[in-house]
Amino acid sequence: MPTPHLEFHLQLLHHLRTILAALGEAEQVPEESHALFLERFDELLNLLPQDPLESQYLGQDLLCQIIQRYPQIAHLVPRDLLWFFGGDCLHFMPDEELQLYQELEERRYEAEQNGEAFDWHQHKALLSMPGNAQGH
Repeated sequence: MPTPHLEFHLQLLHHLRTILAALGEAEQVPEESHALFLERFDELLNLLPQDPLESQYLGQDLLCQIIQRYPQIAHLVPRDLLWFFGGDCLHFMPDEELQLYQELEERRYEAEQNGEAFDWHQHKALLSMPGNAQGH
C-alpha cells in the first residue's frame, strides 16, 4: 500500500497525465511519438506504487522529456515531482527552491522517525512564506 507521500506524488502524476493527454487531443504534438510517450508514462504510473525505487530513473527520464519535448506545458509540471524524482530533474529547479525542498524533506524524515504525521502542504506553505526562507 502506498504511503501518503507516495500517494500524493501519484496524484500529481495522474494530473500531469491528464495534461499530456489533452495536448494530444488538441493535436499540438506529433501523434505517433506522443502515443508512445503516453504508454511509457502509463508504465510509470503502474510501476511506481509497486516499486518506487526501481521507477525513479524512469520518472526522471520522463519528466525531463516532458520539459524538453513539450516546452509549452513545462510550467505546468509540478515542482514536487521534480524534487521527488530528483537526479537530472533537479537541474530545472533554482537553488532557492532546492533549499526549500531539502528543508521539507528533512522535516518529513524527522516526523517519520518520531512516528508523527507530516502534512507536506502545510509545511511547504509555512516554509514558502516571506521571512521563512533559509539564509535570510
